Amino acid sequence: MAEELLRLERLRVVFPFPRGELAGVRDVGLVLQGGEAVGVVGESGCGKSLTALAILGLVPPPGRIAAGEVRLGGRVVNRLSPAELRSIRGREVGMVFQEPMTSLNPVFTVGYQLAEAITAHRRLSAAEVRRRCIELLGEVGVPAPEARLRAYPGQLSGGLRQRVMIAISIACGPRLLVADEPTTALDVTIQAQIMALLARLRRERGMALLLISHDLGLVAQNVDRVLVMYAGYVVEESSTHALFDSPLHPYTRGLMESIPGVKGGGHEHRLRAIPGIVPHPSQVPEGCPFRERCSEAVGECALAVPALEEKRHQHRARCIRVVTNV
Repeated sequence: MAEELLRLERLRVVFPFPRGELAGVRDVGLVLQGGEAVGVVGESGCGKSLTALAILGLVPPPGRIAAGEVRLGGRVVNRLSPAELRSIRGREVGMVFQEPMTSLNPVFTVGYQLAEAITAHRRLSAAEVRRRCIELLGEVGVPAPEARLRAYPGQLSGGLRQRVMIAISIACGPRLLVADEPTTALDVTIQAQIMALLARLRRERGMALLLISHDLGLVAQNVDRVLVMYAGYVVEESSTHALFDSPLHPYTRGLMESIPGVKGGGHEHRLRAIPGIVPHPSQVPEGCPFRERCSEAVGECALAVPALEEKRHQHRARCIRVVTNV
């Protein structure tokens, strides 16, 4: 049995608001084993990236974790001091952000920023740091790595910047890599290269991967298990195969029916848009958060937030309209 690496328990992240607090993440649970790849999907505004930031203790102030736990390798992240948080970022968990041009500092060279990530956790001589930087850039497929040390982020293509960001995130050998929309703004060919790189690094290093994405096709090809988020809640969770073969929640089915090339329930379909938009945190309806956009909603859906329950073997959904058949 693989070691439990990450556990989220009823995570709730809130921000102050004139009429109280707004919850961007409302009730998220997740268990991730060592070496496992898990995907988190949903539309923009569903709480995916905020969940990722909470794992690293990076919820932007004045936001805060109001309830629940983030447990990483046996330690409760949301109870750690700032110094303790800095000690685990990069060493135990690395993060690849969705836009490397805003994550990399444009006024410092690639070599400087990579060296900074290494020396934050390891005591090495200048020559050893330089050698390690070259090795890392080579490992992530940056051509002419020694010359690239002197380059600035703005001198690199989007694909190369993302490779540099990945090199920084793995510099100190973390056991978990959180990748938040790692292929955003990249063309299809470069997207495939970046995902192949992440798969190879995961295999060779034995890392676990938490992949945050709105791209269902990308997730289907790269993870073992999927969580679907909506309005701060996990609304469905299962193995990748079960989710794409037979999605249970109306929201998940809607996502699949709105994207070319993705089939729900094993059938071809005409493209259909989900009506409406993800509600602002101040406007999430009472009861089921999806009910106002759901064609299957009934009066009972407005009474309470449904529990996330096992409807089939290891396949959970937050919907009263799905009949339990474990």
